[in-house]
Amino acid sequence: MSNVEAEPAEVTCTSTPGNVEVLTPRDVPLGGPRAMSVRRTLPQKQRSLIGAWCFCDHYGPDDTSMDVAPHPHTGLQTVSWLFTGEIEHRDSHGVHAYVRPGELNLMTGGRGICHSEQSTPASTTLHGVQLWLALPDAHRDAPRDFQHYAPPTVNASGASVRVFLGELAGSTSPVRTFTPLLGAEIVLPPGTSVTFDVAENFEHGVLLDTGDLRLGDTALAPKALGYLGTGHTTLTLSTDGGARVVLLGGEPFGEEIVMWWNFVGRTHDEIAAYREEWQAETDRFGRVEGYPGDRLPAPPLPGGRLRPRGNPA
Repeated sequence: MSNVEAEPAEVTCTSTPGNVEVLTPRDVPLGGPRAMSVRRTLPQKQRSLIGAWCFCDHYGPDDTSMDVAPHPHTGLQTVSWLFTGEIEHRDSHGVHAYVRPGELNLMTGGRGICHSEQSTPASTTLHGVQLWLALPDAHRDAPRDFQHYAPPTVNASGASVRVFLGELAGSTSPVRTFTPLLGAEIVLPPGTSVTFDVAENFEHGVLLDTGDLRLGDTALAPKALGYLGTGHTTLTLSTDGGARVVLLGGEPFGEEIVMWWNFVGRTHDEIAAYREEWQAETDRFGRVEGYPGDRLPAPPLPGGRLRPRGNPA
């Protein structure tokens, strides 16, 4: 999925360990007056990254359709995870695939890639998350790639767990990433409390999709994301009425990145050059075959240079 805001914010991000905190989502309309609305918890002023996770959009369940024209990416991997619906994916790596509930699609757009996303005709309700992973400097020009994985469901003290990246509850994903990461969907029945062993050098984010949830002793508001810094060997989730969450984790990223529109880079000048290449239709991004429409034009750059913004110390 694209960030199709008409006036995307400029963000320079750093990742630093922090205390437990709750991130409240902001509503972002994607695509103009008849936009699809999403809830964005990353990036924001109080925290920009969780590990390499640098972007988190949460949407639905909405009776809506999606039609995002071909658009570019650099310096990142996109992670698509659905709860309801079906989305058709095409990209300039030549991949034509579908995003379905419980199945991971991970696209690498290091040096440059473009793709389109359309909900299928039979899919009237969309509900899921769209996530981005920043690539570390050593791999941010990685070639185009696409991985698909349908993780098995494992039981952890009554909770149902699907690990789509990394390792949790004895389940390991084979999907390749460029930094140590964790990504999982967890469903807790009513009255459940479960404690997971987690990596002490990871920071974690728990996104509440549905239901009620406590992260340790902290209650999360609906659709909020609870952040837990490094230094913890366990993570406890509990619910009274039942809940579904997405658990994200990773080693603190340790690098500054500049995010604007659909680009992840390191400097203002780099981002401006990516934009020019997209507008000029250079071979950096390639072409999407089979999409019945035009490419998405890049919005104008903001006035002045892109300004730094990062996590609290």
